[in-house]
Amino acid sequence: MIDEVGFPPELLAHETRFGAEGVTKVGDVLWIAMQREWGDDPKGLVKLVAYDTKAGTWGAVRYPLETPTVGWMGLSEITAHGDHVYLIERDNLIGDKAAVKRLYRVALSQMVAAPLGGELPVVSKELARDLIPDLKRWNGYVVDKVEGFTVDAAGEAFVITDNDGVDDSSGETFFWSVGKLESKQAAN
Repeated sequence: MIDEVGFPPELLAHETRFGAEGVTKVGDVLWIAMQREWGDDPKGLVKLVAYDTKAGTWGAVRYPLETPTVGWMGLSEITAHGDHVYLIERDNLIGDKAAVKRLYRVALSQMVAAPLGGELPVVSKELARDLIPDLKRWNGYVVDKVEGFTVDAAGEAFVITDNDGVDDSSGETFFWSVGKLESKQAAN
């Protein structure tokens, strides 16, 4: 470890029990996905927090979540690849009740952080892939915690679920390829 940097007071003043769920690096900036709304976030908007490692400054943008019919909606991951950041957005439902397990992307050109404590810009998202058909192909119930995403050196993307050590889970962990991310992938 080279350095340890805690969240700034401007962010922590509005903390809830749902914290950071992913981190990725774009140039000198670390982008951190907050799972759900914090005290200063409007309903349905979560922060993508930016820490500039050279300047030592913090900022954020807001990301629009889908509106759940039941349960809650949140982010599980943020991964930079090419000209986009990819985010896993999911509900907390399983089986036939699961409605949203999706991979979205946001253009890096929109990831322009404003200072914390002020008005934060809202980014636009684009659906990259609906993950529910992938989860159904194993003929079990759809798990709730799609929580990891990465892209290898050849551009092939992979998704993994979290079984929480079998706490309230079947214990199954799924790891699969969603193919190359050279251009927008239609849901399939």
